[in-house]
Amino acid sequence: MKFSLAWLRTHLETSAPLATIVDTLSAIGLEVEAVTDRGSELALFRIAEVLEAGPHPNAERLRLCRVETGCGIVSVVCGAPNAHTGMKAVFAPPGSLIPATGQLLTASRIRGVESAGMLLSEREMRLGENHDGIVELPADAPVGEPYARWAGLDDPVIEIAVTPNRGDALSVRGIARDLAAAGRGRLLPWSAVPVPSHFASPLAWETAWPEACPFVLGRTVRGVANGPAPLWLARRLEAIGLRPINALVDITNFFTFDLGRPLHVFDVAKVRGPVLTMRRGAAETFRALNGRDVTAGPADCVIADRAGVVSLAGIVGGESTGCDEGTTCVFLECALFDPIRVADTGRRLGILSDARARFERGIDTALMPDAVEAATRMILELCGGEASRVVSAGTAPPWQRSACLRFSRLADLGGLAVPPAAAIGILERLGFMPERQDATSVTLAVPPWRNDIAAGVSLDLSPELSPAGRERMRASASAVEPEADLVEEVLRIRGLDSVPAVSLPALSSVPAPSLAPASARIEQVRRLLAARGLMECVGFSFLAASQAALFGSAPESLRLENPIAADLDQMRPTPIASLVLAAARNAARGYPDLALFEIGPGFLEDAPGGQVLIAAGLRTGSTARSWIEPARPADAFDAKADALAILAALGVPAEALTIGAPAPAHFHPGRSGLISQGPKLLLGRFGEIHPRVLAALDLPRPGVGFEIFLDAVPEQRRRTRRAPPSLSPFQPLARDFAFVLDESIPAAQVLRAARGAERHLVTAVTLFDVFTGPAIGAGKKSLAIQVIFQPRERTLTDAEIEAAGQKVIAAVIKATGARLRG
Repeated sequence: MKFSLAWLRTHLETSAPLATIVDTLSAIGLEVEAVTDRGSELALFRIAEVLEAGPHPNAERLRLCRVETGCGIVSVVCGAPNAHTGMKAVFAPPGSLIPATGQLLTASRIRGVESAGMLLSEREMRLGENHDGIVELPADAPVGEPYARWAGLDDPVIEIAVTPNRGDALSVRGIARDLAAAGRGRLLPWSAVPVPSHFASPLAWETAWPEACPFVLGRTVRGVANGPAPLWLARRLEAIGLRPINALVDITNFFTFDLGRPLHVFDVAKVRGPVLTMRRGAAETFRALNGRDVTAGPADCVIADRAGVVSLAGIVGGESTGCDEGTTCVFLECALFDPIRVADTGRRLGILSDARARFERGIDTALMPDAVEAATRMILELCGGEASRVVSAGTAPPWQRSACLRFSRLADLGGLAVPPAAAIGILERLGFMPERQDATSVTLAVPPWRNDIAAGVSLDLSPELSPAGRERMRASASAVEPEADLVEEVLRIRGLDSVPAVSLPALSSVPAPSLAPASARIEQVRRLLAARGLMECVGFSFLAASQAALFGSAPESLRLENPIAADLDQMRPTPIASLVLAAARNAARGYPDLALFEIGPGFLEDAPGGQVLIAAGLRTGSTARSWIEPARPADAFDAKADALAILAALGVPAEALTIGAPAPAHFHPGRSGLISQGPKLLLGRFGEIHPRVLAALDLPRPGVGFEIFLDAVPEQRRRTRRAPPSLSPFQPLARDFAFVLDESIPAAQVLRAARGAERHLVTAVTLFDVFTGPAIGAGKKSLAIQVIFQPRERTLTDAEIEAAGQKVIAAVIKATGARLRG
């Protein structure tokens, strides 16, 4: 939610400086995300008049201007082709900092002529992309006036984050109300003056789906002259990032932000028939005002005329009935829509709008008649014309409700003892009206703009409960929830920083283990991966369904019914999906060489409990540059090394592991593998990320990754500690063997066979060479291994060494069908 300081002061009488207002907003739960003061970097720029503009004596493309700045006449050398005598422009004096370049402006001689300043373009002031010439101001612009003040750019813009329960904070008046309650000024009164009615409206409402739209008002204004909005309105909308369109549309946008009351206008001449109907969609497609074709289904509420859909109710209007400069008769819509249905439609169709943000949080239902009167009056003031009688359909739902606060709960639940009079004063300033009060509690009427308090509680009750038990739980929740909300309101306005910090009581004099065994293993893996140079990420456990499908399946059973964003609607099958997305974002910002990991859940239909704990890692780009060795692209063996290091740290020996294929489809089919212990226990997988996945997620550089299923890794058995075997006093012997075998046979099979040939002598087997070529034969490869023999009782004789070597050769030949390479 964005608003300017000047806009805020139309509802809040305050002398508080900007810094105090910003600090107070964050303190009362309206967290400030940004403050933009465009006027600060334009503060030295002034409106000037070009008294004379002529050619530069020494440069064909430059112009020499005599400029009246309000502080005297100066000479300015200008390269803009549109500089001419009599124009008004923006002048930057020496000592100014040019926003677009950061250049400190100084007086200088340009081609032998003194230049004491600069005439500015839009781009140089960062007000637009136009750099074809300097800004030309209206003839009545006052010379010497600070440009930022004259242009309305000296008004700071504040942006706050609004939680899902605070629909009232999506209005400038709602924010002003909170600040007034916190003691930062006085909330100015606001009321709508009724507008006289002169004729019957040619358009009427009909509600065919009252559950989606229980109440709607409308009014026709004829004889309007629609054109650009006045400067004050256009500047107010531009300050918060909205593009002024025309007066009628800008008025509806103004009330959306000013009062939090979305409105819409229809060009009566473009509406087919005398009735607009709120109904279900019927797989109809219409062109929305955002230029996008929208297809509304039976679950979507639409506004339709005789010809078909003209608006998606509560979300976006239609292009076919939009108002433009030719509009002379306009129909104003002010409706109440069901928040759940608006949110569901918006997510399903992927449409975000200011109207949707307010309707899905809940709006002030009692404001509707006054909003129609206020908007009608502004239309008459800005566009002229005369108004019809108000038409309606449906019934305004009752909004009156009460909530009770026991004063003791402020200390018991909130941790801060607030005097009853002070608590009631805070709630009154927020719009709550006391109905009954005694020494221990107060019952208050909840204002219509606070849809989050005492609005009913939805409970997912067990079917095993008796009817009496279900009713008792509903009644208890309906009493507890509103009271907790009132405690929150008092404490946040009082100041959350005033709540004293209290330590949790000790559960035992003997501290419990800080980490359970499973948590200790996670911490062990986290430390290991960090030591191997990977940076930890903590990402969402959900992503877009189309992205999830790239890493497995995206079943409906793992689809979110109420996602926090339209593109975060599917539980992820593996954390590596989140890592690839993070790497793509970093690569787009100039950081292609990354090593990331995350330990988190992956969600699978066939997994126990629907999820598994996965340690996932991703390396992209190249290794670090070094004087020892040149940088090289990360490859599948880097990912394999990371995965095997995790398993080794968790007590799984490399000798017990089998590397096999194929890996899942999000890995490269020829550069990936599975890691198993025994024939059935899958522990992990590794390899290059499939190019198809990289292309779909805009990751330009190859990436390699691994996944270790921590839940599947057997826990280490606790064994009686024994003294480690002493080092043998006899020298180890190394022997090399080269075998020729089929290319399809994995090297691990050769290593395993050699390792088991002489268990009491062989202590290590390593692969040190792989060779393929015509000399070996088609479909064949040569593997060279080194075997370490470690005698423990005595020095081996030549015959014993030869016999041990023959056993290794025989074991490998038997296991793989290889032959010893000559």
